[in-house]
Amino acid sequence: MNDAQLLRYSRQIMLPEFDVAGQERLLAARALIVGVGGLGSPAALYLAAAGVGHLTLADDDVVDLSNLQRQIAHSEATLGEPKVDSAALCMARLNSTVAVATIANRLSGAELAAAAAAADVVLDATDNMATRFAINDACLAAGVPLVSGAAIRMEGQVAVFDPRQADSPCYRCLYADAGEQALNCAENGVMAPLVGIVGATQAMEAVKVLAGVGDTLAGHLLCLDAKRMEWRKFRLPKNPRCAACGADAWQGQTPQPGPP
Repeated sequence: MNDAQLLRYSRQIMLPEFDVAGQERLLAARALIVGVGGLGSPAALYLAAAGVGHLTLADDDVVDLSNLQRQIAHSEATLGEPKVDSAALCMARLNSTVAVATIANRLSGAELAAAAAAADVVLDATDNMATRFAINDACLAAGVPLVSGAAIRMEGQVAVFDPRQADSPCYRCLYADAGEQALNCAENGVMAPLVGIVGATQAMEAVKVLAGVGDTLAGHLLCLDAKRMEWRKFRLPKNPRCAACGADAWQGQTPQPGPP
């Protein structure tokens, strides 16, 4: 690291469990963020601020006025622009030393598999089950940790699924083939700060995964009731009959394509 980086990241480097070695691991790391909306916005900004060296943003949507209540990577100046470009601009203003790549389409099939395999951690900041299942399968095939977040109304949850650990569950252990669920912000609403809390928690878990610091949420589900500001942490065991990661599941096959 040069002198400017030592100064920029000094408050992290002074943490004894993190130190210079942890910062160097972040600078060399690659993170894929799928979805740059309510969850992906704070997650991307915090990972950029923390110094994750290479960030890839994937989203096929454009910035709409209704997004600005909660999607803090976007602004009135970027209305109508692709969300990945809007977020990349915001991140560049925050930390120009981070390399940001953008994918302005919905990842699926071989492209999703390749993007996951090129990352050291994947953050799922999407809002539909089909895409979540596809991301989970891609991470399993690539052996890459997945940090999953969700938020609706005034409730949120975060989990880490780490296929590098033999006893770690996957997303399908939590939600089997549940089918497409109708819950989304457009129909059910969401409180603005909630997505910031959940997205920032995803970023914290991603930093821990990349830097090898602390204990991640692997094997657990963290739930937030923001109405009462109560956190609950549940043990989430691996399902031996899971269709994705169980004993009889596919091994190293190409993930099924996500939604068109």
